[in-house]
Amino acid sequence: MSDVRAYVKVSGVFLSFRQVQVLKDISFCVPAGSVFGLVGSDGAGKSSMLRLIAGMLRAQAGEIHIGGLNSVAAHRKIKRLIGYMPQRFGLYPDLTIEENMDFFMDVFGIPRAQRAVRKEKYLGFSNLLPFMDRLAGNLSGGMKQKLGLACVLVHEPELLILDEPTNGVDPVSRREFWDMLGRMRGEGMTILVSSAYLDEAKKCDRLGLMHAGVLLEQNTPALMQGDYPSLEAAVVARIKKADRGLADDTFQY
Repeated sequence: MSDVRAYVKVSGVFLSFRQVQVLKDISFCVPAGSVFGLVGSDGAGKSSMLRLIAGMLRAQAGEIHIGGLNSVAAHRKIKRLIGYMPQRFGLYPDLTIEENMDFFMDVFGIPRAQRAVRKEKYLGFSNLLPFMDRLAGNLSGGMKQKLGLACVLVHEPELLILDEPTNGVDPVSRREFWDMLGRMRGEGMTILVSSAYLDEAKKCDRLGLMHAGVLLEQNTPALMQGDYPSLEAAVVARIKKADRGLADDTFQY
């Protein structure tokens, strides 16, 4: 695949923790304005790959470019381009929805003249405006995830990185969350997301299938499914081929 329009380019990345190889020669591109999904078995290296791209870790070998910038050499510039939401996003449970938003706008240095507009947009986007005075600790799992996304978006990043953002969230909230991502993609944002749910993976423009620190395949969901009856069947078969004996219940369906 041509990387002419790639917003994210990962080239030959290796990562080790305490002499354990976590990522092995990973290379892929994420076109600008697209949704790229990482799927794979538990411990495949998906979170580590996202943390590398977000600048939380540094690879032992290989390069990552974001918006044409080297992720190491231009680390400070790239921080402004990225919105990163880890699996356990750091909301403050004793603050209200509005106070959490205000805190993150302080962190990102959003000018006061722009704050009301951004609050209206991103809390409205996530259907949280009627609940601005509710404590974050009293929100449902789905509402917490939507608030987390709103807080990540307040500085209007060009690249949104989400690590299993809907894990453990009810089906209705998962659908609403992905509707929000679809609208952000429609506004031109580039989105890189990992997911344990393969029904969500079908909503991505392209997928990267990871297992045991290796990128087994990258393709569109339709081409990855191929002649198999479902994407789930195709993914499980591909992993089994790479690692005989893997159980069928690796994924949440």
